[in-house]
Amino acid sequence: MGSTETRKTPRLAVLVGIAAASVGVIYGYDLSNIAGAMLFIPKEFDLDTAGVQWITTMVVIGEIAGAIIGGWLANRIGRKKSVVLVAVTYAVFALMCALSVSVPMLMVARLLLGLTIGVSVVVVPVFVAESSPADIRGSLLVAYQVATVVGIIIGYLAAYALAASGGWRWMLGLAAVPAVVVALILMRMPDTARWYMLKGRTEEARRTLRMVEPAADVDAELAEISRALHEERGGALREMLRPPYLRATVFVVVLGFFIQITGINAIVYYSPKLFEAMGFHGNFALLILPALVQVAALIAVFVSLVLVDRLGRRPILLGGIAMMVLANALLIGVFVAGENFGGALTALGFIGVLLFTVGFTFGFGALVWVYAGESFPSRLRSMGSSAMLTSDLVANAIVAGFFLTMLQTLGGSGTFAVFGALALLAFVFVYKFAPETKGRQLEDIRHFWENGGQWPAVSASGAEAETTGR
Repeated sequence: MGSTETRKTPRLAVLVGIAAASVGVIYGYDLSNIAGAMLFIPKEFDLDTAGVQWITTMVVIGEIAGAIIGGWLANRIGRKKSVVLVAVTYAVFALMCALSVSVPMLMVARLLLGLTIGVSVVVVPVFVAESSPADIRGSLLVAYQVATVVGIIIGYLAAYALAASGGWRWMLGLAAVPAVVVALILMRMPDTARWYMLKGRTEEARRTLRMVEPAADVDAELAEISRALHEERGGALREMLRPPYLRATVFVVVLGFFIQITGINAIVYYSPKLFEAMGFHGNFALLILPALVQVAALIAVFVSLVLVDRLGRRPILLGGIAMMVLANALLIGVFVAGENFGGALTALGFIGVLLFTVGFTFGFGALVWVYAGESFPSRLRSMGSSAMLTSDLVANAIVAGFFLTMLQTLGGSGTFAVFGALALLAFVFVYKFAPETKGRQLEDIRHFWENGGQWPAVSASGAEAETTGR
């Protein structure tokens, strides 16, 4: 009987991880459904380019505010309750978007919607990381990106299905459906053992650990979590801004900024506009082709899911960024080749967008959640994720707010030259500073920062350092 329970252990851990990661469906749907809705909203409300960018960007501004408070909320009421609250309020604000009768009302609804998403992108990686055994933690964190890409695809397909009738209100309102489903799934899940210990609820922490890892030495794990919590002195923000965790804070903030400033959401938010600029026309081309791009991205993230706990984090991240650099070079060439798109040139433009999106999803898209969940010890983890995702969202707001203007003033070649240069800088940064956390216990990762950005010869758990020093 004992062996049977042991074989079932991974299923329990995976269930917790997948349930939390499914929040990514909500995030992904919101990213793409606005692209379809924006084919119709400007006509209804007589919007110019600046108005289109503002409505698109309002949700990101809300996300920044949500990311700032997300870490505090996760520590205050718990990881699970925070995510359930996000799902419920998201459903309410999605319906508010659908019922908007004016531009100000739509902007406020988008702002509040973004607030809920901002909290989710901070809390979910923490929830998943703290609910997962070390040997599959990376895979479960990548599963969040899988769910996000699935949500993006659903958003494009829903937009296409409703495009003939111009039903942009339905496009936005249907976002409430996955939110309600996710809330119902998560309500029956426990919170994390680390949060229970943070609040002094030892017996609940013990029950949670037994559910997730019944074969583990629960008392030893609780003792390690408790020791780590007691070792962390002072306020979370003060501790993040002084050695040894200042190095970790700078790393995640800069990484978060690079993830978005390299341009992925310019393609997701404005893909119909971009495809129009490359010579595509009609609802099928403008909404189904972006969905096909995301199907390829979904395949890429599954490959990343399989490899992240085998090859490690660094090879996947560097490989993905390298693909983005090549894609930018191809897109620059396409736009330089001529203004009259058609035939092979248009096809090459589509391939460039495809390669860019696949590269992002394979590397940055998958690994952002891994590094957000792994880079800090228990009490700093939600605040660290908040700092990383706030930086990520600030860059997202910059891209969402200026991409169409860049496309009009710099042209396609100039725009993707800027993104290409930023991708090269990101590659250099990751190569020099990203730690390899494959197989490390969460409580051991702090030794990397304590040792000046290098793994010590032997970690606290006895694991040998990586030969790269990272």
